[in-house]
Amino acid sequence: MKQVELELQTTPPPYKTAQLIELWCAEPVFFASRELSDTYYTEGTIGNYALAYALGWARSPYRLLGKATGRPTYLEDLTPLAGQRYILPAWPVATSASFRFERFNALSDSYWYAMTNNRVAIARDDLPLKRTGKKPNTFRPSNFPQTGRLRMIERGNRFQTIAFGDGELPEYIRVGKFMSKVKVEIVKTVDVIAQPPGEYNCHAYLNSADLTSGLGLLSFDLISIPPASLLKNLRFSGSAWQVGDYTLPANLEFCGGRNHG
Repeated sequence: MKQVELELQTTPPPYKTAQLIELWCAEPVFFASRELSDTYYTEGTIGNYALAYALGWARSPYRLLGKATGRPTYLEDLTPLAGQRYILPAWPVATSASFRFERFNALSDSYWYAMTNNRVAIARDDLPLKRTGKKPNTFRPSNFPQTGRLRMIERGNRFQTIAFGDGELPEYIRVGKFMSKVKVEIVKTVDVIAQPPGEYNCHAYLNSADLTSGLGLLSFDLISIPPASLLKNLRFSGSAWQVGDYTLPANLEFCGGRNHG
């Protein structure tokens, strides 16, 4: 009787197969995962929202204007993919990713410049205006740093992830703030098998915003990065999908399947 109840609670997944993918960084990859003073850190992972855009599953404008700069459009861009495409955040193949530090300097090479409110002023004619107590345009604060250090994922790192749904994948993609080149290689295709409710361990990385609301989170490690924190070493209670060697929480969708409407 118990076996029959478990079968009734096991909902068939919308995906029949999934692809285990390996990503090879042909160039250093940079994301502003954390900002500490003038140092900008990249965590050792590649987020699944970034991968969805890089794979061409969704498009965003090259330049945002007006109110569009005030908030991201993940709901509008990614939730239409529900039941058709999904991809997990990528985790390093080795124990951890390796990094490199680079210093950037975008200061002006003009004859005169001055550091002001988080920006460099280059119009020397504005200096007398500032001394009178007024604020010239070139002295106003800006959110674009001119100097600092970057911690980047080093060239040659390898990551793995799992992509759900049919369709071809590009051989190369570009990810990160600098659109770094990453090679995409399909390792193997595996079946997606529904598992009954229970307690499971997940060894893949998961996006916390994509988990279903009824999932019981028993323990996990948190990677705090924008736009949504990632979970690793998750032990959970609920329905699951068996995808090759990986056991994942069931019903994974971008933004948890929430409809922006």
